[in-house]
Amino acid sequence: MKKMKARVISTALAVAMGTTALAGCGDSKEAKGTAKEKKENAEAVLEFYHGYYHEESEWPAAKVMRDIYEEFAKSHADGKVKFKPIAVENRDDIVSSQVAGGSFPDLVDCGTAVPQAAIAQELVLDMKPYIDENNLKDAVGLNYTQNDIDGHIYSVHDQMESRGMWYNQEILDQAGVTLEDLSTWDGYEAAMEKVRALGGDTYGYAAGQGSIIMFNAMLASTEEGRELLESEMTQKTIESKTFEEAFKRVAKMDQANGSDHTVEDLGNVMDDFNKKGTMAVLPNGVWNASGIDESMVEKIQPTIFPENVALSSAGSGLTISSGLSAEEEKLALEFIKYMTSEEVQSKIFTEVQANPCNTTLDLNKLAEESGNAATIKLAEACTLVNDAEYIAEDLNYVWGSDVRTSMINALMECAVSGTDIDSRFEQLQKELTALIG
Repeated sequence: MKKMKARVISTALAVAMGTTALAGCGDSKEAKGTAKEKKENAEAVLEFYHGYYHEESEWPAAKVMRDIYEEFAKSHADGKVKFKPIAVENRDDIVSSQVAGGSFPDLVDCGTAVPQAAIAQELVLDMKPYIDENNLKDAVGLNYTQNDIDGHIYSVHDQMESRGMWYNQEILDQAGVTLEDLSTWDGYEAAMEKVRALGGDTYGYAAGQGSIIMFNAMLASTEEGRELLESEMTQKTIESKTFEEAFKRVAKMDQANGSDHTVEDLGNVMDDFNKKGTMAVLPNGVWNASGIDESMVEKIQPTIFPENVALSSAGSGLTISSGLSAEEEKLALEFIKYMTSEEVQSKIFTEVQANPCNTTLDLNKLAEESGNAATIKLAEACTLVNDAEYIAEDLNYVWGSDVRTSMINALMECAVSGTDIDSRFEQLQKELTALIG
């Protein structure tokens, strides 16, 4: 169970919250409900904001998700409340704006964490009672534990953000590296040296964004590191020997790997791995399966991080306003049940190419039935992640995006030949101290 983290609230937001509190003296939930009842007397519409606005040619998975939403809307077209999916590019801005005004969208697929101000003002619905009453614990999967805040669940993500490693078998064979070598951090480090010795266009891994993923996994491979990852960042974390050793080790590997292979966004070098075959290892999500070129399918294999570690995060997701009418709330909760059902989750796996949250699915069976090579690779990757001895949450959701960005920048600078890693780490400590206030 997570404790709600204290966050700094801007003056404008604090004023907005204060105004809301004064205006809502008495039963605030009743006031919100009354407003909704007026809307219901006209025409009740449950508005659902989501981020799948992309053209099918740009991202086929977005069309699949829109179709899933439309199917739910059609099946409830004759109900008292109309379900209206709305694709937007700025869903998180919409959330922030409404929360500042003391309200929350009817239903939204949050792209970032639910604002603490929304929780503090009781603007979002606790879904845990519904999940428990309807025996949906296995259906929501990691959401049940990772998104538990003081015994409440305010967000359910229908897809897990799961990460392990992909490797090019041909390159490893040429370098004399075995899969067993990648099972420990010592072996991994030695393996990258052998890959570099091949010369030419071949290189070890994509540093930068890939490095923060490796750092995350390295911390998760020790008991002390796991303790750090399970709580918010504090001065004790920043000064921890475990934190320092993990950062410096990754930084030294990055410097040996070379600054030419360092990017802030892994998307910029995906072709090196998925199409060109010049990168040996890709620390990335299981969803990379859908990007593998047909000519590379036999060469590319999934694994997890050294020491039997995987990263998997429920993250943010479907979040419901606490101010809905009874009928609207009922429909919103039915939508949560629908999105985590075996039928929809199977589509999310086979057609969206993501790791579903529902833990009851037989992913290997679904993959075999599909006959799709990428889906079969996806099943292998998901199974490895789901069965890992240690499954850690993405530090982005525990320590925050500002901390993550600061660390990526530091690692990218360390990758430059000649950079003093000890000095850059001391600078990072100062930056992180300033961030946590």
